[in-house]
Amino acid sequence: MNTTDTTTMSALHPPAHTLAQALTQLPLIAILRGLTPSEAPAIGQGLVESGFAIIEVPLNSPEPLLSIATLARLLPRTLIGAGTVLNAQQVKDVHAAGGRLVVAPNFNPAVVAQALALNMVVLPGVATPTEAFAALDAGAHGLKLFPAEMISPATVKALRAVLPKDTALMPVGGITPDNMAAYRTAGASGFGLGSALYAPGRSAEQTRAAAQNFVKAFRG
Repeated sequence: MNTTDTTTMSALHPPAHTLAQALTQLPLIAILRGLTPSEAPAIGQGLVESGFAIIEVPLNSPEPLLSIATLARLLPRTLIGAGTVLNAQQVKDVHAAGGRLVVAPNFNPAVVAQALALNMVVLPGVATPTEAFAALDAGAHGLKLFPAEMISPATVKALRAVLPKDTALMPVGGITPDNMAAYRTAGASGFGLGSALYAPGRSAEQTRAAAQNFVKAFRG
């Protein structure tokens, strides 16, 4: 998918609608930190066949823009983008590669503004109510609760009580099939899945098996 295709798709499907559709299909974000471009096709296909609708390649991976371009071309119906996006130029680079998703570990107003200008889905990282409300006021489409190791289900429940009821809250960090239920009961909308799903050196078959375990746990 080239930049023109991405722009056309964004015009037809506003980012908020695109995110809502993907979360409805399966509110789990595959975080492929360390993915290489050669691995991208098989791992991406396995994730999609397991039900995943959202994939991010963190920018501190090897040749991340090439992996994003490959995934976007092969999986045009999947919401593909980057994680660990720290500045506005990186947003532009991800967009040029065909990505439609920007995920950050922090809330940087410039990152959110640039993503919105390019009609991209943007999920900044927040850890406090102050950051959460600021990010939403800036136009964020949802919130990455990070690191989840510091944000207990009780904290998620407290945030859910004060944030707009339709806010997508996505805990990220240390999420496993075994601890999702407590967060969901507290009000989490979905999750970002990192090393428990994929880690460098893990085969496509191993990643697919982990993906299927996550899907089974989430839907069970």
